[in-house]
Amino acid sequence: MIGESVSVRPPAGGRPPVPLTQSASELLRPVVRTMPWRMIATAAGLGLSLAAYPGLTDDEPSPWSALIALRAAAVAFALGAAFLLDDPARQITAAVPTRRALRHGLRLALLVPVAAVWWTASLLAVPEPVRPPVAGTTVEAATILALALTGAALAVHRGDSVRPGQAVAGFLLASAVLAPLLSPDSWALFVDPGDPRWAVAHDRWTVLLCAVLLTGAAAATEPVRGSARRRLRSRSGTSDRSRG
Repeated sequence: MIGESVSVRPPAGGRPPVPLTQSASELLRPVVRTMPWRMIATAAGLGLSLAAYPGLTDDEPSPWSALIALRAAAVAFALGAAFLLDDPARQITAAVPTRRALRHGLRLALLVPVAAVWWTASLLAVPEPVRPPVAGTTVEAATILALALTGAALAVHRGDSVRPGQAVAGFLLASAVLAPLLSPDSWALFVDPGDPRWAVAHDRWTVLLCAVLLTGAAAATEPVRGSARRRLRSRSGTSDRSRG
């Protein structure tokens, strides 16, 4: 199966580099084929069921149960999204001719509309009288999703992991269980809409989201390989000797 290691750029010394838009269009079809659609669909279905659960099982669900259901739904979808960068073909080809940022960006561009539609459906599945503030819960869901994607990107960046999804999903699930228990009261994140700290807590969620997105963007860059490190050290050593 063709994975991310699809050549869309000619070797050095050949014809001019392929424009970015052409590279993206040539990569799009194989990327669509290798997306973990089944995992994402399963996670989306589970998340939607969790979001709708309070309204289906209780005639008068509480706002707190609705909020917990939406948070659980966000975690469920993120667990599926953690497999976004799984690619069995990643280590088959020694040299990848397209930038990692482009390959990851295409996968992300395919996921974002699906995530937006799914989250809208999840919000609508919660009865309106007990639906928590949309802006705040959306920031929470976006942060959880960004954590999953950034974790996968870091695993690929640091070790060229072929299937980082399982480890990232396990870590995310453990974090989702432990974070509400271990987070200090002075930096409360998991509050209900009636809590006076709701606005401050979601300022913190926003800061956390920005930090995770910046980390994910850095992880999408190409790592410095051994040969590049040796060249940099060689230049540094030459410079030091010339100064001496």
